[in-house]
Amino acid sequence: MAVNYLNNRDMLAEIHKSKVTYCSYLTDEDRDYDLILPSVDKINIRTVAQAKRERAKRLTRSTGETVKPQSFTKHNVVFRIMTFDHIPNSTRKAKPKTIADSKVKVNFPPYQHWRYTPDGELICVGKSHWRDGLSNGVFCPDHGKMTNKLARMFLLLTQRYGTRGNWRGYTYNDEMQGQALMQLSQIGLQFDESKSDNPFAYYTAAITNSFTRILNVEKKNQSLRDDILQENGMTPSHTRQMEWEIQQRKEREIDAKNKKF
Repeated sequence: MAVNYLNNRDMLAEIHKSKVTYCSYLTDEDRDYDLILPSVDKINIRTVAQAKRERAKRLTRSTGETVKPQSFTKHNVVFRIMTFDHIPNSTRKAKPKTIADSKVKVNFPPYQHWRYTPDGELICVGKSHWRDGLSNGVFCPDHGKMTNKLARMFLLLTQRYGTRGNWRGYTYNDEMQGQALMQLSQIGLQFDESKSDNPFAYYTAAITNSFTRILNVEKKNQSLRDDILQENGMTPSHTRQMEWEIQQRKEREIDAKNKKF
């Protein structure tokens, strides 16, 4: 039986746990969200009903028992609102093109958690990149950390990718994996759950780019080495010799076709 060594559900869970370490909440119950929205204005009867359904699905998966959306009231659900409202302004870019360019740089898209009180009042119960209390705390973009399990996932994902047939034969495969791990450590938490639920594809694309970058650098270096060897009357690499033979064969085939006509 095939073993699914990594799956999106586990990766999403670890991404969420990692981001929680950069956040501040009123209570531990406010950490888990049920629905992601672009603004507080989008919270209404329809989105509350959708949040109840999502909460029921999440609890059904975690407990193994069927949970119905009707068992919740509107103050039971938590909304994640994607916003830069609590992020300080910055002049790091002279001509900002987006709201993110006009704010202090953070390691993942900022957000707030909102929910209804039993009295029906909608309040903020959590902020990303925040330390201490919500009302008396301070902005802090670097006090959290990635979970050890997510880091191991990155390592496993990179190692498995390096064994693919189109990459494993390169002598600098270790350099490719090292570049990929460094890239994942930098952009790992930038995955935006409001836009996709497939972090596996997001990370695989980043690894592919890292491997390709090292390959292009090594090819350029090899070409320079071959040029120097040929200029000094020495034998270039086997790759350069094969390329020369292929080029000669093509030229002979073209000459043969021209002679027929």
